[in-house]
Amino acid sequence: MSKGLPKRSEDYSLWYNELVKRADLAENSAVRGCMVIKPYGYSIWEKMQAELDRMFKETGHTNAYFPLFIPKSYLSKEASHVEGFAKECAVVTHYRLKNAEDGSGVIVDPEAKLEEELIVRPTSETVIWSTYKNWIQSYRDLPLLVNQWANVVRWEMRTRLFLRTAEFLWQEGHTAHASAKEAMEETEQMMNVYAQFAEEFMALPVVRGRKTENERFAGADDTLCIEAMMQDGKALQAGTSHFLGQNFAKAFDVKFATKEGGLDYVWGTSWGVSTRLMGALIMAHSDDNGLVLPPKLAPIQVVIIPIYRKDEEFEAISEKAKEIMAELRKAGISVKYDNRDTHKPGFKFAEYELKGVPLRIAIGPRDLENGTIEIARRDNLSKSQFELSSQPIAEKITEMLDEIQNSIYSKAFNFREEMTTEVNSWEEFKEVLENKGGFLSAHWDGTSETEDKIKELTKATIRCIPLARKEEDGNCVFTGKPSKGRVYFAKAY
Repeated sequence: MSKGLPKRSEDYSLWYNELVKRADLAENSAVRGCMVIKPYGYSIWEKMQAELDRMFKETGHTNAYFPLFIPKSYLSKEASHVEGFAKECAVVTHYRLKNAEDGSGVIVDPEAKLEEELIVRPTSETVIWSTYKNWIQSYRDLPLLVNQWANVVRWEMRTRLFLRTAEFLWQEGHTAHASAKEAMEETEQMMNVYAQFAEEFMALPVVRGRKTENERFAGADDTLCIEAMMQDGKALQAGTSHFLGQNFAKAFDVKFATKEGGLDYVWGTSWGVSTRLMGALIMAHSDDNGLVLPPKLAPIQVVIIPIYRKDEEFEAISEKAKEIMAELRKAGISVKYDNRDTHKPGFKFAEYELKGVPLRIAIGPRDLENGTIEIARRDNLSKSQFELSSQPIAEKITEMLDEIQNSIYSKAFNFREEMTTEVNSWEEFKEVLENKGGFLSAHWDGTSETEDKIKELTKATIRCIPLARKEEDGNCVFTGKPSKGRVYFAKAY
């Protein structure tokens, strides 16, 4: 269980990897660079999916599904797009296997070479825009608001569970519009949807911002993002929304008849979040005892554990536990009664602490006599006695879950504020980055050359140009040249 879990302060990376495995979230697979998401981990992802899917549909989007394979020629049609993904592509070259004549096993049939190689999708812009050409003829067909839940492959050599794997799960929205204004509004709307989800459900405070030209999505005219701060002082990109301009419409000749009777290329967006959010959830909130899950995303919000010595005690406790379970479920609370007789209560306490279950209820014979239960909170490890006659149990638990959700967010928000430092000189920049980390709010002269040089010297990148920043005259932290405002630098995942 959590016993022997590495401490964050000693080896954050090892702590993370061990926690992901011990909490039964995921493990490395037999396929190099790929992971197996285990049932408990997948159930958290399912809750994320459900909330995001609801939010997408509330903003007018519908789900569809597009092919896993993309003809190589499609990627060639948008130059900056192919350049951005070329080094990460997995390529299918043959369509058949056969037994080797010498009996050594299965080999690729050299006679079964594809006429055109297929790329296992790293992202779906090209195959989707080739389809949109058939779907869009007139302004009456717009806007087209489509989302896809899928897997993608980006060939990663250095992998880490949830954060960076060769194959991962995500959603990708792809929309088409009649004007640049409408497409930009969509780009902003979906960035805000991601921010709302991160803050309200993941209890994860984020910075809304714009990517620099260097960090922009390949093939986009503009990229908006949300950036989060992890407990080790590194930033994590938690979601991106891209204004594609008319780039993909021109590449795939997607035109529409305008209201005025003319012909124009449509305007596009794409936006996505992935199972990387699982990594963010773990790294932003968890502690040396295991996971700390926000109640809104916890697969099990409450676990009830019986404490007994005799069978008759167990039967009486079980009756009370079932009564409490029925009340909680009626209120929409996810609850589990762990009545296994193969494990002692102490083992169960440690197990659910490790798995981040927000609330634990313990019931023993004395509780039955006194009409009480013991409630333990996972976020601050506090325990309290609750008199069942004092307040409806579902009301009390709902209040506590709300308190935990808010408490987890406040803790993460305060940490981010502490880890955001305004720096005004190059020496200060290097000192803070090395000894404190976090977001460095600094002036930048706006050039890619300076951005590249700072990255080369420090491994820090511009995470975003904050949308809420105030315009102010200053001098670039590196070159001393004039600057119109501060940007956020950080080392990142």
